[in-house]
Amino acid sequence: MLDKNKAADIFERIKKYSTADEVEVLFSGGKSALTRFANNVIHQNVAEENYVVSVRTAFGGRTARSTTNKLDDESLKRVVQSSESLAKVQHPDSDLLPLPDSCGASDREGLPSRHFAETAAVTPHQRAETVRKIVSIADKHKLTTAGIVSTSESVEAVFNSRGSNDWHTQTSSEISITMLAPDSSGWQKANSPSVANLDATALAEIAARKAIESANPRETPAGKYTVILEPAAVLDIVGFMFFDFGGLAILDQRSFLNNRVGTKLFGDNINIWDDVAHPLQSGIPFDGEGTRRQKVQLVENGVIKRLVYARATAEKMKHSEHKDKVGPVAPTGHGFPLPNEMGEAPMNIVFSETPKPSSVDHMISSTERGFLVTRLWYIREVDPYEKILTGMTRDGTFYVEDGKIRHGVLNFRFNQSLIHMLSNVESMGAPVRASGEESFDMVVPAMKVRDFNFTEVTKF
Repeated sequence: MLDKNKAADIFERIKKYSTADEVEVLFSGGKSALTRFANNVIHQNVAEENYVVSVRTAFGGRTARSTTNKLDDESLKRVVQSSESLAKVQHPDSDLLPLPDSCGASDREGLPSRHFAETAAVTPHQRAETVRKIVSIADKHKLTTAGIVSTSESVEAVFNSRGSNDWHTQTSSEISITMLAPDSSGWQKANSPSVANLDATALAEIAARKAIESANPRETPAGKYTVILEPAAVLDIVGFMFFDFGGLAILDQRSFLNNRVGTKLFGDNINIWDDVAHPLQSGIPFDGEGTRRQKVQLVENGVIKRLVYARATAEKMKHSEHKDKVGPVAPTGHGFPLPNEMGEAPMNIVFSETPKPSSVDHMISSTERGFLVTRLWYIREVDPYEKILTGMTRDGTFYVEDGKIRHGVLNFRFNQSLIHMLSNVESMGAPVRASGEESFDMVVPAMKVRDFNFTEVTKF
């Protein structure tokens, strides 16, 4: 693995080769391995170790970035020359700030360990044994299974010529399982920095049960129903709104929060934070410039409370017509590497637990008529300001009547406003670390939502 001392040496070589006023270097990469299975057998096993060095140089208000994964002297010279050549032909950017000094991002106080030796040491044999457990459950239930088992060990770092040298290492492990029956399917996925937190047998049994219990799905008319969304379904739909919580999205007039910061947009029971230090979260404690990520409450009792800011966006907002309408304005450590057009976004989403969380079983038992949804997929935006999304249910959709699951149903297409959805949440479970396919991992609860808008029945 690339360590901090080696990265510091590379950075010193890059500085020596550069004639720029300022130099910033991002390091990223590591080791990753994946075992893929389908039709109840392993069909792919891959492993990779790769490190990327991304050099940004600045001459006054002009800046550009160039990237390489070759760390020899000649390659480092070329990447510096490429960055400088690009920077010199840019138009000056009046919003470009000088590189930051060290912002304390290396201070780990309050941040749980994100690197686990047991995860980094997982072998191909161990991943194959995990797959064996999954396949044995599929065989037991006469199902066909497919999915992945993967692990990684990675580094992220920001060094600059003003003394910043922020460094982070972490591990990751993931299991994704699909169980297939002749006319139904079930799915489960989990991700954690610690492989000890993943229970392949439990995930496989849940996926198998969903496939078995949703067999012979029946067609049910589309309409507005009470739905119980499991955490993966919640994650994948709510994930479409968080890039709108960046200050630059407000300045560019591309956020559904324009003219809505400080207003009540969701129900009283919706409280959302961005918190990189939360024990169920993962990720680096600094942003693309090395600014320490702050804990920020985005939504308080349904009210849009705060936005997140990169350094340049905060400065720009202070001199804009929006400055009195968006709450506190200061860098929060949520910027992406420069140059970029996105600005910033909260990437460590945590929903607060309600005083009386409800289990999915209780949500089902309290539902007179509705549906239990395992996951959502193929989600696309229809109306960006009202945050209306369309997509489909998948891999375990069940009809609920008189407090019991009655049978599987053909999947639905939905057209649903996130604003309306988060205003109609009747109950929530305890927040858990959840993984999906359409958005990044979050800490979210299961939700019981009234008047969820199913518009069409699919053929499967």
